[in-house]
Amino acid sequence: MKQIFALLSGLIFGFGLIVSGMSDPAKVLNFLDVFGTWDPSLAFVMGGAIAVTAPGFALLTRSRARPFFDTEFRIPSRTDLDPKLLTGAVLFGTGWGLGGFCPGPALTALPIMASGTLIFVPFMLAGMWLARHTPDLSLPLSKGATQ
Repeated sequence: MKQIFALLSGLIFGFGLIVSGMSDPAKVLNFLDVFGTWDPSLAFVMGGAIAVTAPGFALLTRSRARPFFDTEFRIPSRTDLDPKLLTGAVLFGTGWGLGGFCPGPALTALPIMASGTLIFVPFMLAGMWLARHTPDLSLPLSKGATQ
């Protein structure tokens, strides 16, 4: 049941990206081009998403002891900014600004088969694989390990 709701949520999210035009990288790049052909519609899409999601999370976490398909709510508790978070944010922002894509819209744009999408998605997947398989240098070495 959990996978069915995950699939349904992903389909609704993807549909929303397509309807709002966020799967078009030109729309994203125009939003970032403040001194050129600026298109503020992305800000309205983000604002609308926050306006719906924030009250929903507040209502859900107050009215339920646990989520429908898990044992507890997984709400981040860290408030510090570590180098991994900052590096990831810089890489994400750079990729978004250069390509006009982030992972969700890139996947919804795949059926269009545009050359930019066909270049971006394999590099995105390679980056995800690399991030998962790169050792965390901020963790102390385990006993018996050498530097």
